[in-house]
Amino acid sequence: MSAADTIVAIATPPGRGGIGIVRVSGHKAMAIARAIGVPERAPRIATLCELVDADGARIDHGLVLRFEAPHSFTGEDVLELHAHGSPVVLANLVARCIGLGARAARAGEFSERAYRNGKLDLTQAEAIADLIAAGSQAQARAALRSLEGGFSRQITALLDALIRLRMYIEAAIDFPEEEVDFLADTRLTAELDRLRQAIGQLLTQARHGVRLRDGLHAVIIGPPNAGKSSLLNALAGSERAIVTALPGTTRDVLRETLQLDGVELTLVDTAGLRVSADSIEAEGMRRARAELISADLVLLVIDPHTPPHILDALRAECAPQCARIIIGNKCDLQPNAAPLVLHDAEQGLRVSALSGEGLDALRSLLRDHAAGTEPGSGSFSARARHVEALARVAAHLAAADIALRSTRAGELAADDLRHAQQALAEITGDFSSDDLLGEIFGKFCIGK
Repeated sequence: MSAADTIVAIATPPGRGGIGIVRVSGHKAMAIARAIGVPERAPRIATLCELVDADGARIDHGLVLRFEAPHSFTGEDVLELHAHGSPVVLANLVARCIGLGARAARAGEFSERAYRNGKLDLTQAEAIADLIAAGSQAQARAALRSLEGGFSRQITALLDALIRLRMYIEAAIDFPEEEVDFLADTRLTAELDRLRQAIGQLLTQARHGVRLRDGLHAVIIGPPNAGKSSLLNALAGSERAIVTALPGTTRDVLRETLQLDGVELTLVDTAGLRVSADSIEAEGMRRARAELISADLVLLVIDPHTPPHILDALRAECAPQCARIIIGNKCDLQPNAAPLVLHDAEQGLRVSALSGEGLDALRSLLRDHAAGTEPGSGSFSARARHVEALARVAAHLAAADIALRSTRAGELAADDLRHAQQALAEITGDFSSDDLLGEIFGKFCIGK
């Protein structure tokens, strides 16, 4: 496969529909258009015509759009065939294009060509896939902000500041005979401080963006019969989990995706954690502990009869860095109970899964954790690789700061800034490997 090939794919979802679109991109696109029966028209004007096979027999009639390079999504000549949405018709059109010299496109190849031809940077290309996959209003808005360049502009501004700082330090290294110690200039360290602060803020935003894109993974744990399954049912608004008075009813992991004010989260109900000789219940508890490893948030559910040492044992099951909400369920049974005892940064509230008391407050807390920020505040879509790259940038800048302040080792500081620049450039694709591109675009849908 070559980047010079002309590619073709169905650009609409599988199945039947009123309209289906076949997309062609590459230097043979206009020749294919003529051979398939498309009359010469000005670009970007929809034309109704008959689409014919090699014998001149009609495959279908539909609308055709032509986009001449470089004024197209991919930056190449592009042809779009809007036909009836029959899988047979669309397959015939694809086969006809392949017979005329195109080849079937790989997953994400149209977007990859747009990136390689400078129509998009890498964060914008990824945002296309995120927008297509958006499952909530918040995810769609965040992906659209990234597609419009909100994330990219921040990266570009930080790259410019980093390059200026690096140039200053390397110039000071290149002219050591100067009497002035440029590395001791307080403006240099002040600029580095501003850059580190900006990177820290962007890293926080990117983590929020990952949470918006992937949804919050919230795991419900607690002792048997504390009301975990009842709480899941109450939040889901349906009888998703079996509820009985018998301890150990929940034996497996149950997942429910919720939409809270346009923000998505996955709520996971798990088996009650206790000592048990039952092998099936023990397997359920093993699965519950496995869910805790990847949890973004733990809902630790207790009832008025849960002793403090059980609550502490449940806290010990959670990863130290994982956010926790202590939920005192069944508050309708003990309306005058003492306030919940919370540790460190824990949040807590009393609810009744039966009566609904406190559930609105719990939904608000969950929404805040899922969004990480208030809706409409400018969050953008981000991925784990962006967070990892920004974390490396922050680490290199911290090392450069130590080199400048402690030892005045300009060479070490310059090297750390070079690595920081490289990590930052990976995000937008200014510096990237073919392996990385293959991994990213290979997850796109065919035809995009």
